[in-house]
Amino acid sequence: VPIFSHVFFVLLQVNFLACQLFGLVAAFWFRLYLSPKHASTTVRHAVATLLGICFVIFCFGWYSAHLFILVLGCYGIMVKANIHNVHRYSLIVAMGYLTLCQVSRVYIFNYGILSTDFSGRCFNHQPCRPYLSHEHSTCPSLPLMIITQKITSLAFQVHDGMCRKEEELATEQRRLAIKSKPCLLEYLSYQLNFLSVLAGPCSNYRDYFDFIEGSHVQKRLLQANGKHKGSNRLAEPSPDGAVLSKLLVCAVCLILFLSLTKALPISYNVDVQFISEAPFLSRLTYAFFSIQAARPKFYFAWTLADAINNAAGYGFRGVDENGHYAWDFISNLNIWKIETATSFKMFIDNWNIQTGAWLKRVCYERAPFYPTALTFVLSALWHGVYPGYYFTFITAIPITIAARLVRKTCRKYFLHSSTVKGMYDIVTWAITQLAVGYTVMPFLLLAVEPTLQYYRSMYFYFHIITIL
Repeated sequence: VPIFSHVFFVLLQVNFLACQLFGLVAAFWFRLYLSPKHASTTVRHAVATLLGICFVIFCFGWYSAHLFILVLGCYGIMVKANIHNVHRYSLIVAMGYLTLCQVSRVYIFNYGILSTDFSGRCFNHQPCRPYLSHEHSTCPSLPLMIITQKITSLAFQVHDGMCRKEEELATEQRRLAIKSKPCLLEYLSYQLNFLSVLAGPCSNYRDYFDFIEGSHVQKRLLQANGKHKGSNRLAEPSPDGAVLSKLLVCAVCLILFLSLTKALPISYNVDVQFISEAPFLSRLTYAFFSIQAARPKFYFAWTLADAINNAAGYGFRGVDENGHYAWDFISNLNIWKIETATSFKMFIDNWNIQTGAWLKRVCYERAPFYPTALTFVLSALWHGVYPGYYFTFITAIPITIAARLVRKTCRKYFLHSSTVKGMYDIVTWAITQLAVGYTVMPFLLLAVEPTLQYYRSMYFYFHIITIL
């Protein structure tokens, strides 16, 4: 079984990478030969959908049926359900189906707590290595997770547009509100388009529809130039430079993954001999660097997905403060801000950005009480059923609240000079990176036993600091 699992895992990785690279080529072709000038919106919707369907079938075989079942089932809800409850039904069905798939894969089919699962990660049964890998985009659930975000986002936006008064909506909710239900082709295109079906990112229906229609870039150019809709059409900027720079980032991340990530395995943090022999500071230092080394694979997957969307002409934000064209409208991360984050919030805001935006749209802004706690709970449910996920998000709640309180109370005393503020930033950077590493370690270890083993070896120090 371990040999079969390893071969299956490698095959999934190869298929995923092949599809993403083919998707990159197809994205250039889509922009150049199927632009709104050369093809109707119907053709663009149809081609994007068909390519996406081919990709998921090629990558996942019969597992791809789960995606089609969920998408078609939720379209039925969109069409038939009462508009006052369509968002609730869609959220319950999409999250319920995703959870059932994750539970069945991890527990019912006897793959165990450390095996191939539905959340894009594969593990072998090795007692001394609870963490073997943590790959995105290699199993069927990453597409299922992305589609769950899209289904629920669209349902809430349709509810906002067709059921709520404009004055009841926040500014962004008003911009994203959908006034009429999409037809089947539009719905399928949004959910299954080849640009984002394998690794995301999740974007909003209105922005995606503007892209297919051909007004995505123009709207942002007009905003940047202070013009109105009746103004002359402006020349569209080319995304080629942005795509090339992101592919270079992917190459660097791939090199780092093949070197640092393999050299600093997360599993060593719970190695019995290491825990018993190494002093606390050595274990803390290794945890710090192993967490840093675990990031390049995420950077690679998300940056490549962003480059594919940009290559098709999607993801233009406008003109930045330096007067340069910015192609980060649907980016999933900001590597520089992650690595230099001086607060827990700054790190979270720049990591998995589109998932954070989704959680804010469907939960945080709408929760009647305890919005922070409910948002973390939804995030944990969305990620999967491994106990480590819940350790991470439960730990993150008090750390987030404590960090917010400390920053609000203390930061103002360190702003009177640039030198003092610089020292403050260095200290808060180190604390933030330690807090992030401490919080996400269970997310990588997955199981209860190694998580508790790690926290015991760290003397639960951040839990105690947070309480104090």
